[in-house]
Amino acid sequence: MIDFGSTPPTPEFNPTSRTHLANYRRVYRASEDRARLDADPKAALRSYLSAYDEVGASKIVIKARDVETTFGLKIRNEDVAAFCRDHAPRFIGFAGVDPHKGMAALSELETAVKELGLVGLNIQCFESKLAINDPKLYPLYAKCIELDIPVNIHVGINFSTHSSMEYGRPALLDQVMMHFPELRVIASPPGWPWVTELIGVAWRHPTVHIGLVALRPKYLAVAHSGYEPLLQFGNTVLQDRMIFGSLWPMQPIGQAVAEIEALPIKDQTKRKWLHENAARFLRL
Repeated sequence: MIDFGSTPPTPEFNPTSRTHLANYRRVYRASEDRARLDADPKAALRSYLSAYDEVGASKIVIKARDVETTFGLKIRNEDVAAFCRDHAPRFIGFAGVDPHKGMAALSELETAVKELGLVGLNIQCFESKLAINDPKLYPLYAKCIELDIPVNIHVGINFSTHSSMEYGRPALLDQVMMHFPELRVIASPPGWPWVTELIGVAWRHPTVHIGLVALRPKYLAVAHSGYEPLLQFGNTVLQDRMIFGSLWPMQPIGQAVAEIEALPIKDQTKRKWLHENAARFLRL
């Protein structure tokens, strides 16, 4: 399997300057408690890595993040690259740059790809306080096409009460794709409460994928959860565009994989969601 979203339990990936995300801890408290590791850093890292051994993970995507302008937070590209090197070949990294930094962000992205070996770009629109179709993001989208790398774009609800939900509306991604049809996108999380809107965008644009990230997979099969359309379309016309990610530590890795396996969908579809789609998207 391939996990498209995970955060290693090391200080570089867990800075203390995250007060704008405090409400996430309330929302995900029960699930994060189940994923909690040993307080000793070395033991925690060993447990984290062994959890991927247990599920037979071939690749895990970890992501940098730069929202210094808005919230003073940066998970450095250099640290992502170093972790990937130290735990090669299983871990692969996406770069993070601050769209508010203009040309410096473009230069940093090029360096991250060409010199550090990162393979994509991570954009957290709600943390940058920019809508998906904001003109400040367009040079980065164009640079992704030039570098031939995919982009991960946060789509749907965010739980930070310091930033608007509207930054993540899927309809805004539709406008971007009309301008950049070559752009390879994974929209994650999967758009709640605008799930059907995101499905429409992915159906329209063949280079848009949906990341099943930051939600418990079992809710896809729960009536009235709002996620049910993903099960229908993800088992049929969009079965080649659904990509799994645990977003550990928001939920235990093994539990997330087991819940995918338990879904009432075709076994072939499960293989696509857990591995084949991500492998093709990442050109592995």
